Amino acid sequence: MMSRRKILLLVLGCSTVSLLIHQGAQLSWYPKLFPLSCPPLRESPPRPKHMTVAFLKTHKTAGTTVQNILFRFAERHNLTVALPHPSCEHQFCYPRNFSAHFVHPATRPPHVLASHLRFDRAELERLMPPGTIYITILREPAAMFESLFSYYNQYCPAFRRVPNASLEAFLHAPEAYYRAGEHFAMFAHNTLAYDLGGDNERSPRDDDAYLAGLIRQVEEVFSLVMIAEYFDESLVLLRRLLAWDLDDVLYAKLNARAANSRLAAIPAALARAARAWNALDAGLYDHFNATFWRRVARAGRACVEREAQELREARQRLLRRCFGDKPVLRPAAQIRTKQLQPWQPSRKVDIMGYDLPGGGSAGPAPEACIKLAMPEVQYSNYLLRKQKRRVSTRPRPEPILDKPPPRPIRALPRGPQGP
Repeated sequence: MMSRRKILLLVLGCSTVSLLIHQGAQLSWYPKLFPLSCPPLRESPPRPKHMTVAFLKTHKTAGTTVQNILFRFAERHNLTVALPHPSCEHQFCYPRNFSAHFVHPATRPPHVLASHLRFDRAELERLMPPGTIYITILREPAAMFESLFSYYNQYCPAFRRVPNASLEAFLHAPEAYYRAGEHFAMFAHNTLAYDLGGDNERSPRDDDAYLAGLIRQVEEVFSLVMIAEYFDESLVLLRRLLAWDLDDVLYAKLNARAANSRLAAIPAALARAARAWNALDAGLYDHFNATFWRRVARAGRACVEREAQELREARQRLLRRCFGDKPVLRPAAQIRTKQLQPWQPSRKVDIMGYDLPGGGSAGPAPEACIKLAMPEVQYSNYLLRKQKRRVSTRPRPEPILDKPPPRPIRALPRGPQGP
């Protein structure tokens, strides 16, 4: 006689096959059943997938890759994604404080929010439905500041003042170049704190209580603070928080700089100077890095590491399936598929991306492969057009906007248009 356990496994296996058939063109090459050595959380009954998520997309922290994960999940489940009004470009009128007025009326009420904004709790709670889970991601401040300095060198006046675009020169005497309150000054000082709605001019060296208060505010709102240096482990915690499958968080790395556009390694003295100048960010990162690993320990570190390795292996299979046997990131000039060409912030910075085999000329590529590597601007434009068409077939919500929102202090140049 067959044991109850074998019967259960057979039933689960049949369910998995049915789900894969139902998904059709969706990329689902990762098995739904996890190895018994690392089982999913034991819940009875199992939780349904959580469908309402607000992601605070911080700058230069791998946030574009997380955004792409959320965009694709929303599409697969026919969810509405909050997108900026065209007056705001592809960000919610950043660096202004977020307002629900900045959201395009065709994308309300939303299930998912994942574009750049400056955090404002009251305005987000006004927009998002009850039960929304809030998440964000942080990056080690020295590495993040090097990326900010490179990426925004042509837009941030503090960086433009530096002779020879030298990061070392800036960090040797930042007060000589930095002017609080000018356009895009937040990219040159405590950017994480600013994105989280804090006062980036405060210093924990002068006021420990301010940092502690900001940490409390973040902990009150955000159910998960991911860490960019441990991206795969962060995604394991995310998928468990949201009761998603591991294949829901498969990804392609997006918005990455070429090797010639970044420092191979940040010298220790330079890293110390960057952390000292961005002391508020350093305090935030150190606290949430510690809480991240306590959370991993509660979930079972060996289990999380095994699942992260399974994610890496499944990701490589997916990349090979989509982009050829040896998938590599390419400079934008070498990407022949227009939909996949990333925006370039300046001539001095090369942003990489993936291309379809043969530049897409070998035949129609699976739509899921294109979406996997689609840059932020193209994907946002595509989703806005799609959701506007959907809204035209049903009664539209009362618009929040009485008039177009004010333009941001200074918008970055518009990227390439969508497909």
